[in-house]
Amino acid sequence: MSQFFSRLAFLAAASLLTSLAPSPLLAQPVGQPHAQLPPHPPAQTRFFPLSQIRPGQQGVAYTVFQGDTPQPMGVKILGVLHGALGPNQDMILVKLEGSKADFDGVVAGMSGSPVYIDGKLVGALSYRIGQFSKEPIGGVTPIQEMLQVAKLKSPTQQILLASHPAPHDQTIPNPTFTSNITAASAYGSIQPIATPLVFSGFTPSALHFWKQHAASLGLTDVSALGGSDSSAVQPGPLRPGDAVSALLVSGDLEISATCTVTYVDPHQMLACGHPITQFGPVSMPMTKAEVLATLASPMNSFKIINTTQTIGAITQDRQFAIKGVFGRKADTIPVVVHLDGASVAPRTLHLNVVDQPSVTPLAVMVAVYQGLMQQNGYSAESSYRVTGTVRLAGYPSVKLDDLVAPTDSAPANLLAALVVGQRFMSLYSNAARRTAIQGVDLHVQQIPRRLTAQIIAAHADRTTLQAGQKVTLQASVLPWHGEIYNLNIPITLPLNLPPGPVRLLISDGATLDQLNHSSALGARPLSVAATIAQLNSDHPSDRLYVTLLAPEPQATLDGRTLSALPISMANVLEPLRKDHALTLHGESTTPITSIPVNAMLSGHQLITLHIIN
Repeated sequence: MSQFFSRLAFLAAASLLTSLAPSPLLAQPVGQPHAQLPPHPPAQTRFFPLSQIRPGQQGVAYTVFQGDTPQPMGVKILGVLHGALGPNQDMILVKLEGSKADFDGVVAGMSGSPVYIDGKLVGALSYRIGQFSKEPIGGVTPIQEMLQVAKLKSPTQQILLASHPAPHDQTIPNPTFTSNITAASAYGSIQPIATPLVFSGFTPSALHFWKQHAASLGLTDVSALGGSDSSAVQPGPLRPGDAVSALLVSGDLEISATCTVTYVDPHQMLACGHPITQFGPVSMPMTKAEVLATLASPMNSFKIINTTQTIGAITQDRQFAIKGVFGRKADTIPVVVHLDGASVAPRTLHLNVVDQPSVTPLAVMVAVYQGLMQQNGYSAESSYRVTGTVRLAGYPSVKLDDLVAPTDSAPANLLAALVVGQRFMSLYSNAARRTAIQGVDLHVQQIPRRLTAQIIAAHADRTTLQAGQKVTLQASVLPWHGEIYNLNIPITLPLNLPPGPVRLLISDGATLDQLNHSSALGARPLSVAATIAQLNSDHPSDRLYVTLLAPEPQATLDGRTLSALPISMANVLEPLRKDHALTLHGESTTPITSIPVNAMLSGHQLITLHIIN
């Protein structure tokens, strides 16, 4: 009987505990329960003034975790960080609430997620606090800061204000509320939510190439998984909370940066809440994006994304937002790369690359690098014959014609990419370049062996002779994994050589270019025409050059080499040296002859001759 009453007491206690257990609704995070959040952003956009932000206010944010439909998240306002984004530029500190936020945290690609309070747009979730935070705390760029980007000069600059004028009670005075969280205490851990860079069609080694050279570009270095399906159509207009992508490279290879839409009107959109590149005025294709999945990570969660159809162009990339204009065609550079060779099937890559000084050279380089690897005939010992043109409106084409072979320190596909990229860097480093590059056409022929050689010695059959006489030079060349062979080079000396010693340079093309193109520190940038002329005067790498180093002044002026200057002319040009427009050298380089060498040549030798009367 005592056991019966004991069991009865246990069941009663259990029933009491069950009745006191919280309901599933009460188990939701503090703030608006997920089931009560509005499933979609408001159809009409009104703005919530920064001056009315208070700690404890409840709101909702929208972003895509999977598919193409934005999902709501609860948002709790923690306060305002004054001056966190710059002088008199505040950031709103929030905590995300709900099961998705608790599991995924602040996700790369979430930048720009619109935040609403009472159906009014507060701003864009755009910053994260700390790297391994246990709570999903982030920063919101106020919409008032983002609207300044929409006002920047463009054909649609008045549309935003006309369609959404700010009511008189939504002006932007200095906030009167002072949060107990100061910018100084949190500054060291505030950083923009990473913008995933999706590399579609690239191998890990190509991604490593990009990361090595992109450190100085200001691009957020997050290489996320993803792809491209330009034939896919996502019906309906772009909405706040949708994923949107800016394409740096499109076509057979693609590099895209993806964030979330904050604000949309019939003509344009604002997104990100922070810059992608902060290049200011830009022209990049704008596409919709589909989120395949969101990968949760304690270090950096990110979205796995497919870009889809193009819907316009990104025209502004500024401190507080990127701006896209619907229906506008981006101005990009068409790049065609033809690949063939004895052991590979011919193929062609068609690309469109953003026309941006800091990005274009690197984007072209990584595309060429990947294209050369993306074939069965690729091997580490392959050499390449690179020819092609870079076309600029109103100027002669930049010519490329070089043999590129692997070295002990770099594979040939990397060197070929650098050869192409160097041409772009020279063009873009010219401050006078204002005309668009019309296109790039490259032809890369693969040679399935390493073709390198080194000049190891040189001498003349006689060293004392008169001006105008003939002399035979002999250069000893060592090919890679081959036997040394000698090249006999008969030359005739110029008739005007004065008595005394003269030097002959036996060299590769790179050494000769360095002599001819050297410039003084702080020299003025060349004009576009001079830059193109200098690039087109570069010497191919598969020839051996004989150059006379005469004891006469030589000047480099506006990219041109003026050899054997009379002393009187050098004195006349002397004032130009003070303006860094002229470089004077003690010796003149006078080309004598060159002969082909079936290899990428390196090295140089000097021969001294004595001229007698």
